[in-house]
Amino acid sequence: MKQAAPDTTSTGVGLVETHSVTFAHPPDELTLESGRKLGPITLAYETYGRLNREKSNAVLILHALSGDAHAAGYHDPDKDPGWWDVMIGPGRAFDTEKYFIICSNVIGGCKGSTGPSSTNPATGRPYGPDFPIITVADMVNAQSLLIDHLGIEKLLAVAGGSMGGMQALQWAAGHPHRVRAAIPIATALKHSPQQIAFDEVIRQSIMADPDWRKGNYYDHGQPNRGLAVARMIGHITFMSDTSMEEKFSRRLKNGVYGYSFAEDFEVEGYLRYRGDSFVKRFDANSYLYITKAMDYFDLSGGRLIHADREIETRFLVISFKSDWLYPSHQSREIVREIKRGRVDATYCELDSTYGHDAFLLETDAQTGLITHFLDNLGHRHA
Repeated sequence: MKQAAPDTTSTGVGLVETHSVTFAHPPDELTLESGRKLGPITLAYETYGRLNREKSNAVLILHALSGDAHAAGYHDPDKDPGWWDVMIGPGRAFDTEKYFIICSNVIGGCKGSTGPSSTNPATGRPYGPDFPIITVADMVNAQSLLIDHLGIEKLLAVAGGSMGGMQALQWAAGHPHRVRAAIPIATALKHSPQQIAFDEVIRQSIMADPDWRKGNYYDHGQPNRGLAVARMIGHITFMSDTSMEEKFSRRLKNGVYGYSFAEDFEVEGYLRYRGDSFVKRFDANSYLYITKAMDYFDLSGGRLIHADREIETRFLVISFKSDWLYPSHQSREIVREIKRGRVDATYCELDSTYGHDAFLLETDAQTGLITHFLDNLGHRHA
């Protein structure tokens, strides 16, 4: 399966702006799963399309680890579009002529939402390591306050890949009365020991950088070396052996061995480029906090579909054959958990060579599945 060609049938959502809302002001802070309280909380978000009169056509898009609220459209016509732009817009999977699309940056992030780089109102300085540990459930509970702010009682659907898929599952588990449908893509009910191990190596690479300064680096600059290595590790897990062979093979940058520790191979140059680019746009502490939240996530053992609750949420679960970071057997485990709860679920395993990145790249196949699934929910678009 090849990567989808650019959509030339529509212009997408065009120029967009990021908005923000602040809530959970003291003494009404958000109580976190850890028992600690956080507030005030700011969430950055974007919306695309129009909310209908019944407020029944809202779809919440949920981003992955390093994503943000900018899922579609352009902030600047000369810059790259949002991270899922090809999936959002007129005639696309999340059709803005039918649906009101919302995407917010999670708490713990660094793209406009409250996180470790935000100012701690108690000190007037960045939170740093004083920021409380957060979980995926905390992220979703904060998003529910955003949905309240937008005047929406019930979402038509929640959807996302990777950590976005975890959030979609958490919405169904924690707020089943507010979600008609959930679309978790390339995700899991819980991290395996291997997935936790990768995250721990990523965290240790950041914390081993002397510039991390135990999280108090904001007056001195990021731990660039450690964060770059962390992202390099991540990128290896996002791709598959086949996609790396197709993209790089053993090609040399200069055609010959340099007999040094410089970047001889194209794959080395690519990883260094991705790492160096990442440090310019993401906060190291946010990477630590968000990976820990993913490791804590666990909706196995009856936690997804509670036996004492009636749930009418419908599920579309999507996985990719070459994804070894979130392998398909973990998606099948999600489906088994849903079926045990006697809830409706559709499962599709897509053939792709792109590995975990497929949820961002295999847009044609996902568009067909999602369009059909949302259309069959049967709601009024007007």
